[in-house]
Amino acid sequence: MIEAVNVFKSFEDKEVLKDISAVFEKGQTNLIIGQSGSGKTVLLKSLVGLHEVTKGEILFDGRSLVGLNSKQKKALRQEIGMLFQGSALFDSMTVEENVRFPLDMFTHMTEEEKRDRANFCLDRVRLENANNRLPSEISGGMQKRVAIARAIALNPKYLFCDEPNSGLDPRTSIVIDELIHEITEEYGMTTIVNTHDMNSVMGIGDKIIFIYQGEKYWEGTKDDIFHVQNKQLEDFIFASKMFRQIKEVHK
Repeated sequence: MIEAVNVFKSFEDKEVLKDISAVFEKGQTNLIIGQSGSGKTVLLKSLVGLHEVTKGEILFDGRSLVGLNSKQKKALRQEIGMLFQGSALFDSMTVEENVRFPLDMFTHMTEEEKRDRANFCLDRVRLENANNRLPSEISGGMQKRVAIARAIALNPKYLFCDEPNSGLDPRTSIVIDELIHEITEEYGMTTIVNTHDMNSVMGIGDKIIFIYQGEKYWEGTKDDIFHVQNKQLEDFIFASKMFRQIKEVHK
């Protein structure tokens, strides 16, 4: 479980996050949604420790991120998996080498153990027989699955995903969403996904936090979202014709 407690974040004189409190539960896919510039990316980066909060606390199963020393922060980072927006694979490394990278960095496994773990993770994301290919030789969807395999290589307790469907076609996006959801439940991870994709919200939104102008304006589940009485959230959700039609069905 990850908790944000009265979190503020400012850059110079600009306040980007304003008194945000939220609980992200273990074994659930927790989504942060909001328009561009709403503060959702700053919130995600603050939760993962890439931004130091101006005021407030971030707790990882009761451990305050603010109070950790450098050794404790390093230990915590080994419990965190990160899926970046653009996959962030190393172009000069093979698929297997990309997945093995955190194992090389943070473990004392033997070469055989690292190879076995990389193969296990690649099998889990349904990417058999791609070990020796370079990122440039596989599709965007396959690259995203390699990035997921790398993110789970250290068997993390916490998984952060920044716009995981960016640049993917709708069918591949569904595959990636379902994979993230399956892995979250299977390994009992605390997963936080930053997204503006309403298909993801309706597909895997166990819990949803809506950020508007740096504040938490709503939270609930995908089942609650069609009954919400919140103009800013309604404007965000029903911006597309398709979701306006879905809303009519749910009335």
